[in-house]
Amino acid sequence: MRSSLVDVVRFSFSGALQVSKKRSINLNTPGTIKLGFFQVAYVIKRRQNILKTEKLTVSSSFLSIANRNFPPSSFFPNSRVSRVSSFALSMEESTAANAATLRMELKKTMTEILDDGGVSEDRGETDGALVAVDEAVRILNRLREVESKMPDSATSSSSPASVLEVPKEFKCMLSRAIMSEPVVIASGQTYEKRYIQQWLMYKVTCPKTKEVLSHRLWVPNHVIAELITEWCQVNKYDLPKPSDAPVGLFPDDIDLLLERISSPSSVEDKTGAANELRRQTKRFADVPAFFVAEIPESITRLLTPLSALGEDIDSNPGLQKDIITALLYISCLEENKTAVAQHPLAIPLLTKSLKQGIAKTRRNSAEALWELSKLDSNKILIGNSETLEALVHVIKEDHFTAAIGAAYAVFQLCCLPEKRDKVVSEGLVPALINRIKERSFVYIYFALLSLMTTQKGVIEEMEDLGFVDDMCSILRNTSCSVTEENGVSIVLLRMCGLSTGDRDRERTRLKLIKEEEDKYSTFTKFATQGSQRTVAEAEAVLQWIKKSGPSGTGAEP
Repeated sequence: MRSSLVDVVRFSFSGALQVSKKRSINLNTPGTIKLGFFQVAYVIKRRQNILKTEKLTVSSSFLSIANRNFPPSSFFPNSRVSRVSSFALSMEESTAANAATLRMELKKTMTEILDDGGVSEDRGETDGALVAVDEAVRILNRLREVESKMPDSATSSSSPASVLEVPKEFKCMLSRAIMSEPVVIASGQTYEKRYIQQWLMYKVTCPKTKEVLSHRLWVPNHVIAELITEWCQVNKYDLPKPSDAPVGLFPDDIDLLLERISSPSSVEDKTGAANELRRQTKRFADVPAFFVAEIPESITRLLTPLSALGEDIDSNPGLQKDIITALLYISCLEENKTAVAQHPLAIPLLTKSLKQGIAKTRRNSAEALWELSKLDSNKILIGNSETLEALVHVIKEDHFTAAIGAAYAVFQLCCLPEKRDKVVSEGLVPALINRIKERSFVYIYFALLSLMTTQKGVIEEMEDLGFVDDMCSILRNTSCSVTEENGVSIVLLRMCGLSTGDRDRERTRLKLIKEEEDKYSTFTKFATQGSQRTVAEAEAVLQWIKKSGPSGTGAEP
């Protein structure tokens, strides 16, 4: 077994040597040494199951080999590896080790491995690193055993997946996420495969150390991959599957785009940079994630060119569209909503772009306001009279795609009751009725209209506009449960129970509702085959019709 293991190690080093010669790689560089270390470490790890069948471990086998071929001092040249090894041996004998201690030791061991990899030109240092890697796996296995004996409440409360912090050693610096395909490059640093591939397409430096790489090759870091897998199993953490999805630009590259957008460069250069930034924020989720958090003054630098145009904000339609669209995608991320809404330039420029700009710009401005208004703390910031007025105008006059985003934004903002009177006074009700008559995205406008009927005078305005007949016609022919619920809700909660003192108006209202039921059985159908809410409300309408009688004025259901 020992000679077999020696052969494996020799074969691994000789194989790495042959590949290096073919690719003209200098084996004297530290990066090449580290590549060889991780290749050999993986081969040894794959042999571990065979070794265990003869009551041997990787580290004990290496001790035997080392004692036969090398003096002990060359195998353990410093106290670090000795301490790791002795800890692992004592750990196996101890039955009282707790999970917290094991996690602390694992973190310490992982830090030692990842900081320098135990790599130097000294042979013993490399072998010592192999022992350290093996012991890290030992600690993980022991941690699993300890936690399996702990009460479920103790393990679940201490490390739920939703709040579990991934060790920084397992995260890629570029992706900011746990690695599913870790690879090591010439500098000895480990990264997520698809991210470092993208980096190395354009650069020859290490992202972390900034050193110039001797080559752009990388190899899978099987050791770290196995440690990550072990950690995920112990902590019941779902490891993402490897992906071939494309990778966006990195913070330094986005910073350069912002520099071009905000600097006094040519209009063509500004527009080109803004277009690329829009594309990046739309296509790659990680770009909006680091845009606000990691790039200094990013929102200011993005919006300054539009702010500088003043009333001529639409003088460069392409630039305006791309900047507003990029701001939309940045605003979609929950972590960015507060920072964007609180920025002094954001809401005024979005509001101005609702009025001035091409159709796509107006649509994306409305959608950005909708995204930002999803956060309750932003509703007050956004819901000023000028913004609400501009949104209502979009619903009235603009293309249907922009009107949809504006309707969603108004709905969010009008969750605050004090904002409803303002939009009603701006003419929202007739605007919604006209959109509903177009029979396109009716459910959106019905929901907003239902919300508005809580305001004084809205039902009467609907009746004066002759909308009751249209509403009943839509309810008869709709298959949308949302439209059904909101339509029946308007009839039940607002129309049936409304007492204005105008008996003629109330008789007319009752007559229309009764005729609808008598002729088409609209509410009977809803009472038998609608959603739970629709059934309850339709039954209440039928009760109200029955109690009112042929000449009643309507009683509250």
